[in-house]
Amino acid sequence: MRPPLIYHPAYSAPLPSSHRFPMAKFRLLHQCLVERDLAHPAQLHQPLPAPRRWLELVHPRRYHQAFSRGELGEREQRRIGLPATAPLVRRTWLSVGGTVLTARLALRHGLACHLAGGTHHAFASAGSGFCIFNDVAVAARVLLQEGAVRQVMVVDLDVHQGDATAAIFAGEPRVFTVSVHCASNFPLRKAHSDLDVALADGLEDDAYIAAIGDLIPELLERLRPQLVLYNAGVDPHRHDRLGRLALSSAGLLRRDHLVLDACLRRGIAVATVIGGGYDVLPRLVERHSLVFRAAAEQARLHGL
Repeated sequence: MRPPLIYHPAYSAPLPSSHRFPMAKFRLLHQCLVERDLAHPAQLHQPLPAPRRWLELVHPRRYHQAFSRGELGEREQRRIGLPATAPLVRRTWLSVGGTVLTARLALRHGLACHLAGGTHHAFASAGSGFCIFNDVAVAARVLLQEGAVRQVMVVDLDVHQGDATAAIFAGEPRVFTVSVHCASNFPLRKAHSDLDVALADGLEDDAYIAAIGDLIPELLERLRPQLVLYNAGVDPHRHDRLGRLALSSAGLLRRDHLVLDACLRRGIAVATVIGGGYDVLPRLVERHSLVFRAAAEQARLHGL
């Protein structure tokens, strides 16, 4: 009755102390979950790096090789915002492998949670906004190619639009993309998801829950996917440095319960990734732990 959790110690690759991406959050999240009895050794699964054949279902070889060999141009590197060090390259390939493993385990157990993932600004041939490879897109393509699923639904509740995921799956009827995001936030130029819900700055808990409370169940009823890939970004929080919404931690927890319950009560497997969040590390890790708390409670409620 404990959902599988996917994690690798290499997820927290070293970055310069002045860098604004909170890379230590992955290690600290694992530590937090262990301390709070939300992660037992028997639950934890360690991924392998994604093989090239998986990655190339989304990202052409010229792009992933240029990144991995440190051969991207200065402008391309600046758009990503992360240095192509050997540890970072390794954690990038591992994280994609981790999301694929999370999706596989979700199909087997009904629910599985990744302690990383959600790099939804990574386009097929270019990274952006701290995102290098699109882990959710790769996972969807792998499972579709293998025939493990016929229909996938991506539910992206990060504060920023899942622009690259939408672009990658434009015209792909087997993947339905939903993005609920702050209208005025990054990216400036939005893509077209199958369904976009653009929210006004400062939206609080009750209005947010009202915006998705009927929407998610209705979409699940209509589409009946075999798998939901859920980006549980915590940057809609009112104190997030890069968000412009005003959810509380209790609101984020309500959101996560709503999504997971809507899937599980319909027998639809759900795989979660942590998405974005920007604040001092202790507060940020606390917020990222919420989806794991919701997952543990939903697993008990649904007898998984």
